Amino acid sequence: MGPLAGIRIVELGGIGPGPFAAMLLSDLGADVLRIDRVVPSDGGVHMPDKYNLLHRGRKSVAMDLKKPEAVAAVRKLVAQADALIEGFRPGVTERLGLGPDACLALNPRLVYGRMTGWGQDGPLAEAPGHDMNYIALTGALHAIGERGGPPVPPLNLVGDFGGGSLYLALGIVSALLERGHSGKGQVVDAAMVDGSASLMTLMYGMHGAGTWADERGTNRLDSGAPYYSVYETSDGRYISLASNELRFYRNTLELLGLRWQDLPDQQDRSSWPALKQRFAEIFRTRTRDEWVELAEGKEICLQPVLSLAEAPQHPHLKARNTFVEYDGVVQPAPAPRFSRTEPAIQRGAPRVGEHTDEALADWGFDAPARKALRDAGAIR
Repeated sequence: MGPLAGIRIVELGGIGPGPFAAMLLSDLGADVLRIDRVVPSDGGVHMPDKYNLLHRGRKSVAMDLKKPEAVAAVRKLVAQADALIEGFRPGVTERLGLGPDACLALNPRLVYGRMTGWGQDGPLAEAPGHDMNYIALTGALHAIGERGGPPVPPLNLVGDFGGGSLYLALGIVSALLERGHSGKGQVVDAAMVDGSASLMTLMYGMHGAGTWADERGTNRLDSGAPYYSVYETSDGRYISLASNELRFYRNTLELLGLRWQDLPDQQDRSSWPALKQRFAEIFRTRTRDEWVELAEGKEICLQPVLSLAEAPQHPHLKARNTFVEYDGVVQPAPAPRFSRTEPAIQRGAPRVGEHTDEALADWGFDAPARKALRDAGAIR
């Protein structure tokens, strides 16, 4: 099941991007063991366990890492693991005795994945922060929003999940692949500030070339162009229009009852504000679904803006099983897809410590060893 079947990963439980990276690796077949705190953190979003989808796919062991017996148990797990994921501030795992040097001494083949906002070094390494702070520093937040308006936080997709989780997962898989040649593990330092900067590579290239203005809402991909924007319809809903290419743009003009011969060149930026206003007025004459029906089959990059309730019901997403129902919860299916080793959700999100005995037994802790840990208050 999944291309990472047979890979064993220890996750030192945190919130946000670390768990999402672990979820992705689990969806791809890795056996991920989550070490949860005996007393849950005051961070994160609290909800019934089965809805905590970032925790899906793995078993949970509840440990008190302030107990030396718990740390010793984690070290035994690390000695058997292919990779470790941790998302603490720099220096925390070192103080616990679970830092990279200690773990790689136990297991030289270990891939040690570190997830932080600012990275392991630099002036801000010890500073607190969240997604929006990291993307604010890289220019990403500045670039998102409409002309004349404030920056718009893009949920926590760009910093936490795009710039953090995906880069950590890619880094771990890459290090595992390299280990196949060298036989050696290494440390992966995934910082959200680095990843979100990397995601802006295209924009920095265009800015350097003089084709991307540093004023948000004035460029071809940030709602500045009339052919690449979101428009309200007569029913208060929205459509997304992304007709970048000339042929799609001319088809869009025809849909709107406009003649391209009567209008300025598509890339004439001075004409964009007035033309965008004209587009907006026309789109407000019909409902969202009427525009979608009119555009169908006409080579126009136009689709409805769907809500979270609507998206799983869209015919295309249903045909591809992009969303699945698991454990009574509708949720995104694993991605990407593979022709032979199909990813799958291995299990629902666990309760904290739900698999403590079962999982430790799987990793070689016999009944007396588990009892000793319990008696010491190291596990729950």
